[in-house]
Amino acid sequence: MSDRKAAPYIFHSQVTSLCADCLAPVPTKVIFEGDCVYYLKRCRTHGVQKVLVSTDIAYFKACADWLKPGDRPQRFDTRIDMGCPYDCGLCPDHEQHSCLALIEVNEHCNLTCPMCFAGSSPEKTGTRSLEEIGAMMDALVAAEGEPDLLQISGGEPTLHPQILEILAMAKARPIRHLMINTNGLRIARDPAFVAELAKLKPGFEVYLQFDSLRPDVLKALRGADLTRIRQQALENLEAAGISTTLVAVIRKGLNDDEVGAIIDHALNWSCVRGVTFQPVQDAGRNIGFDPAKDRTVLSDIRRAVIEADNPFGANDMIPLPCNPESICVGYGLRKGRNVAPITGMLPREVLLSELPNSVTFEKYPALRDRMFEFFSFSSTPANTTERLEALFCCLPEMPTTENIGYDDLFRIAISEFLDPHNFDLGRVKRSCVHFVTPDQGIIPFDTYNLFYRDEAARARKAGSIKARLTNMGAHE
Repeated sequence: MSDRKAAPYIFHSQVTSLCADCLAPVPTKVIFEGDCVYYLKRCRTHGVQKVLVSTDIAYFKACADWLKPGDRPQRFDTRIDMGCPYDCGLCPDHEQHSCLALIEVNEHCNLTCPMCFAGSSPEKTGTRSLEEIGAMMDALVAAEGEPDLLQISGGEPTLHPQILEILAMAKARPIRHLMINTNGLRIARDPAFVAELAKLKPGFEVYLQFDSLRPDVLKALRGADLTRIRQQALENLEAAGISTTLVAVIRKGLNDDEVGAIIDHALNWSCVRGVTFQPVQDAGRNIGFDPAKDRTVLSDIRRAVIEADNPFGANDMIPLPCNPESICVGYGLRKGRNVAPITGMLPREVLLSELPNSVTFEKYPALRDRMFEFFSFSSTPANTTERLEALFCCLPEMPTTENIGYDDLFRIAISEFLDPHNFDLGRVKRSCVHFVTPDQGIIPFDTYNLFYRDEAARARKAGSIKARLTNMGAHE
């Protein structure tokens, strides 16, 4: 009889992650244990580290089925030297263009959030000039040709003294969709400013922080009870008819039980086009966050969406092909508070062939037309009637393909960013959410905060390279 013992887990694959202590790239096993997926890292200096990656093995494995060839940028700005993740700019080793690009126009903020990946505060006064911001926009256009989505961020960008000029500069360039990322304070307090924002329609949207409906949670995440501010901001946006996305940062044990409530609240407002959920990233100022017990993962939020009292089921919340392990999305057609999900009705092969590598695929008329073609009686399978009934039973006045607009859609997105704990070199290479830097480089969100944002980040990069070389020497 053999004395061999079975491993307590299933070894699935191997990736390259980072040691959470020294940030050296380390070989990492991807293992299945129970119902969960973990990274099992081994650093020669700091030993073994085990990190939760997913709580849904089936969904984790299914993400690979949604991969498609990446869309490259029109140009690269750095060369391959030290290797990923040290050559960001973008370098020719990167596999995906900028689905969503961010430009930070200031460091100044009117809040000091306990959780802020940028570390902004009222004490920070840095503000970029129009010339500098214009050059950053031009660098994005040069790389993308016609960028899908530009998000103006900060700090709190509405505090920039020339914010309306900045937004006008963006609108004057060939950018498909423009957003401003805001805590909502100025939008709540300054109706004249909201009226100016309304002039930027169409193709303009407000990306509004909306982490919770509970004052105690807002105090924990944002340092203040912003309940009335968020209510007034939404009332002003609704009155002005400005498209809005609610964005909620989710922390385990704090607001992970509010996923369904936030979706339900979003449907009270006709201006809201959807909700984006972001698991807390261990970056910047993250007071009181313990990655061992406070981390939530994409699959947790996806499950909360599915189990909440809303129409989005498991088949409706799909991996986004540009970076399937990091972004999950569900789209529906909306009439008032009623939503009929559509992503679960379209076959995967249709979505893969028609979805652009973009986080804003609703802006593409060809996909819209293909969607309705699939539901037409003349060209689809025998169950078309049932599909149409399922789609339109609660939306009897839904417009046809000729006049459907952005305001007829509702989306739920989950976007998970990387930090030293869940870092995966492959996911970095597929990253499609990028910062445009002051020197006109383009750097993935996942590596910018870690290695490029400021002097502290650049010191971490230098330390990571040194630790990598030390580990390599230890292997020789």
